[in-house]
Amino acid sequence: MIITTSDGVELYCESEGNGTPIVFVHEFSGTCRSFDLQRAAFSAGHRCISFNARGYPPSDVPADVSSYSQDIAARDIVEVMDGLGLPQAHLVGVSMGAASSLQVALKHPNRVLSATLASIGTGSDAKPQDNEAAMETMAKLIESRGTAGLAATMGNSPSRRRLKDSNPAEFARFIEELKTLSAQGLANTMRGVQKRRAPIYAHADELAALRVPLLIVFGGDDAGCRGPSLFLKEVVEGAKLHEFPHTGHLVNIEQAKMFNDVVSRFIAEADSL
Repeated sequence: MIITTSDGVELYCESEGNGTPIVFVHEFSGTCRSFDLQRAAFSAGHRCISFNARGYPPSDVPADVSSYSQDIAARDIVEVMDGLGLPQAHLVGVSMGAASSLQVALKHPNRVLSATLASIGTGSDAKPQDNEAAMETMAKLIESRGTAGLAATMGNSPSRRRLKDSNPAEFARFIEELKTLSAQGLANTMRGVQKRRAPIYAHADELAALRVPLLIVFGGDDAGCRGPSLFLKEVVEGAKLHEFPHTGHLVNIEQAKMFNDVVSRFIAEADSL
C-alpha cells in the first residue's frame, strides 16, 4: 500500500497480522525487507508494519536534499501511523531507523507504546567535523560508484562482516537488496539525514525526561554503538539494555531468534503496563 505524506511523498508500506501494532523502521542500507525475520515471528500476535523510507524505491525519491532530514524521517513514521489509523504503536528501529524512532518517542511520546532501538548512535563518538566529512565521502562514493560500489564497501565493513560469517545466505540477500536501491536516494539520505543529525549525547536533557518504555540493543562487535547505547541506558529512566556478544551492526538479522525473543518479552512487558 501507499501512504502519502504531508509534503506529497509517497511511501511504500506493508502490513500483516493482527493485534497491537509494531512499526519497524529500517537502517540506511536496508528496506522494509530488513524485517522479514521479525514479521514472520511477530505477525501471529501483532499487526506488523514496515515501510521504505523516502529515497528508497518503490517509495518516492525526492530530488532535493532539503526533503531529507532526521526530523522529516521521524515525521514520516508518525504519518505512516496516521495513514494506517494507528493512534499508538510499538516502534522497532535499527541504526538510522532507531535514531528516527527515538525522535518520535521524544517529540510524540503519547504515540509510542514502546521503542526498541537497535544499533543506534554510529558517529556520535566522532568529532562532528570528522563525522560530517566521512558522511560526505560516502555520499560521493555512492554518486561515483553507484549502489554496487556501496554494497562492496558495506560488505567489507568490520561491523557488517559478522553477518557474512554467521549467515552467508542472509548476507547475500542483504547485498543484493542494497544493489537495487536508488543511488540518488541514498546520497540524499546520507547528506540530509546521516550527515546533519546531532550525536545522541546532544539530547541528554530530553532523554532524561523520557518516560516511554525503552529497550536498547547492540552487538558486542559494533564499537561505534557501544558508547551511545550505554549512555542511553544511563540517562533514560527505566531503560533496558541488551548486548549480543560476537555480533555486528545488523543485530536483528545476525541474531534473529534471540533478537525476536528479547524484543517479544520487552513488548509483552510494555503491553502489561
